[in-house]
Amino acid sequence: MIKSFTDFESFIKGKFPDIGDGKMEKFKEMEALYRDWNSKINVISRKDIDMLYLHHVMHSIAIAEYFRLNFPDMYKTISSGTAGADRPDAVRILDVGTGGGFPGIPLAIMFPCAKFTLCDSVGKKITVASEVAKSLSLANVETVNARAETIPGKFDYVVSRAVTSLDKFIPWVKGRYTRGIAYLKGGDVVEEIAEMTGKFRIKPGSVHTWRINSWINDPYFDGKLVIFIDA
Repeated sequence: MIKSFTDFESFIKGKFPDIGDGKMEKFKEMEALYRDWNSKINVISRKDIDMLYLHHVMHSIAIAEYFRLNFPDMYKTISSGTAGADRPDAVRILDVGTGGGFPGIPLAIMFPCAKFTLCDSVGKKITVASEVAKSLSLANVETVNARAETIPGKFDYVVSRAVTSLDKFIPWVKGRYTRGIAYLKGGDVVEEIAEMTGKFRIKPGSVHTWRINSWINDPYFDGKLVIFIDA
């Protein structure tokens, strides 16, 4: 089980051998930052803060692993490519309902060449995400205190961590992405996916599920999925 940064570092370096010390240093700094901010604004439950790396960071990075497995060229470009996040053609990723910054901040560390917009309608939560991103010097992150439907422009990908049921989520981001949605969700999702595909006429073949425990063998991830919906 991953209980500490040392455990996390060992696991991540094994899975992403090219991750580099710069990224690991940012991940290391996260714990003190979240403990400090969580004492002021409770965005992670008091008992869950001790499991920050397993329950929040690793869960977020599962999307990075999904991208690595399924979109290797794009993964390489945004993780270690020469294109900066400030370029007009940079990959743009919208994190909807980011809360204190998950999955957006761990993904922004993993993908420094992608441009992230983290949004949440709750002001105090986006304050935490904003201050953590600033402290980590994540120049590829912008934070917005707003609902996803009100944010202008289009994004390549939308990411989110179980903010609502899929049939409610789709209208928030419909027409806002060009490549797909990566959604973190747990439990029996068969009925939920069926309802979503029927309601919005999404082809069933456009929805893909990937079990996170195929990547990290820990009971916490039993039943937890990355659900990817093609644009």
